[in-house]
Amino acid sequence: MTSSQTVSSGTGDSAYGRIAASDDVDISHGPILYLEDVTVSFDGFKALNNLSLTIEAGELRCIIGPNGAGKTTMMDVITGKTRPDHGTVFFGQTMDLTRMREPDIAHAGIGRKFQRPTVFERHTVFENLELAMKTDKRVRRSLLAELTVEQDARIHDMLRLIQLSRQQDQLAGSLSHGQKQWLEIGMLLMQEPKLIMLDEPVAGMTDEETERTAELIQKLAGSHSIVVVEHDMDFVASIANKVTVLHEGAVLAEGSMDQVQRDERVIEVYLGR
Repeated sequence: MTSSQTVSSGTGDSAYGRIAASDDVDISHGPILYLEDVTVSFDGFKALNNLSLTIEAGELRCIIGPNGAGKTTMMDVITGKTRPDHGTVFFGQTMDLTRMREPDIAHAGIGRKFQRPTVFERHTVFENLELAMKTDKRVRRSLLAELTVEQDARIHDMLRLIQLSRQQDQLAGSLSHGQKQWLEIGMLLMQEPKLIMLDEPVAGMTDEETERTAELIQKLAGSHSIVVVEHDMDFVASIANKVTVLHEGAVLAEGSMDQVQRDERVIEVYLGR
């Protein structure tokens, strides 16, 4: 890797920052994710209805909308869990996600975090990050390998980024809800994704935890493309530059938080008066 590939991630010229910039996705024409006219039907119900959406490289996008708007189905399509009836879904310029399997999509650099944190509760925080690291996962290799200096540095960089350095030797199962969420975000980052999708990352958090999560996500923006699906409007307002509102499987409105909050259609179907 050349020095021109280094991108700041809020941690300086760290091992984390260098690795996060490693990029095999062709973004020569701008967007890292492109959906056009995507339709998904379940027993006649259109969960997505000709949905079109573009995410730029390095962008932080928030997706909001009422229950049943199609937010989860959209993420399922992007990650290969659900196949669209028709439409185009591209990661960069060359990867047609509709033709790829879930593991291949994850390996290509799309990471998804679900609402409930999933960590290895009987392992320490440090061990969780080590297990999540993007390395050779063959059994013999995993059992015999010792961390290199660079790998150890990456984990400690990540601990500082997610603010869990003091808890590195603590069992993950003993962490607070918010700390488990940060740990899982760290585990996701250890896999070196180019696009990160976070599903309601602050659900169940305290106000202080929510504020720290907002700071973490903002640090990641730029070195990663991030899609946040969330219902907490105060949280969205604190991090969003651009917001997309989904309704009945399609884009209802798009723009800044102020713009969508003033949109009469959004007020009627989602925000209320």
